Order: sequence, then structure tokens, then C-alpha cells
Amino acid sequence: MKLKFQGNEVTLEGKELKVGDSFPDFIVSNNSLGAVTLKDTKGVRVFLTVPSIDTPVCDLEVRTFNKRASEIKGVSVYTVSMDLPFAQSRWCGAKDVKNVETFSDYKDRSFGKNTGTYVKELGLLARTAFVVDSSDKITYAKYLEEITDYPNYDEILKAAKEAR
Repeated sequence: MKLKFQGNEVTLEGKELKVGDSFPDFIVSNNSLGAVTLKDTKGVRVFLTVPSIDTPVCDLEVRTFNKRASEIKGVSVYTVSMDLPFAQSRWCGAKDVKNVETFSDYKDRSFGKNTGTYVKELGLLARTAFVVDSSDKITYAKYLEEITDYPNYDEILKAAKEAR
């Protein structure tokens, strides 16, 4: 798959995930430096990957999902980036983000590599969205062709509402 960052083609490491695939396991760090795996998440989940939570596009994306998460009762929203957990925690506190949980892939890069979202040239994650149902099957998968673009919020929320 060919993605671009600011118009320049980049290389993704790992396998592209598609609707119907089982979501792969991973190890990420929560804001307290605790390890989190797929088994630690339950129900319908939205996994968003962003290059860095503290950039304008990523900031708006996560704040938008934080605000709109109440539209999707019973769905958990997670944002994964390479930002350090301390920076994520500080950012969430400053932006009053309580409906989206942030995870860091800085340590093992397993989320990025297992989901095909790790950008080799940048050492960051591409902008993607996955909706995963309660049986760990992917019901929505979108890799944004231009990493600096905004995702389609309505499309992702609709997919989350329809997942079971």
C-alpha cells in the first residue's frame, strides 16, 4: 500500500489489515507505563493511530473523537501514537480528554508493525482507523492515503455504531 506524508511516499512496515481480518495482538504502554494488550480491551473498539498527538491535525482528531464518543454508547475509543506516555498524559490533561484512552507504541512498536501502520522513514505511525467488534474481527479499516489529512469522523462513528 502506498501512503504519503506531506506529499512524499512513505513505507509502511507490517501487513495491511482488512475488514474481516482478526485484529492482531499488541503490547503498548498506557499513561502510567503499564503494559496493555488486545486482551485488555473488550467489546466494540475504535483504534486510531496518529503520528503525534501534539500536532494540529492529530490534536483536532483526538479532541473530536473525545467529544463525539458519547454518540457511540458502549464503544471504547483508543488512540495509539509513538509519543511517550508522559507527553500523552500531559496532553490529555491539558485538553480535558476523558473519553479517549491514549496508548504509546514507543517501546516495542508492536502495534505499528502488527497493524501495518509503522512508517519506516519517520519512526511514527500512519493515520488510520480500525473498528473492531466484540469477537476481535475488523469491521472497518481505513489507512489515510495522505497521513496529514483528517479522517472521516462520521464514517468511523457509523461503523462503530453498527459493530457488535
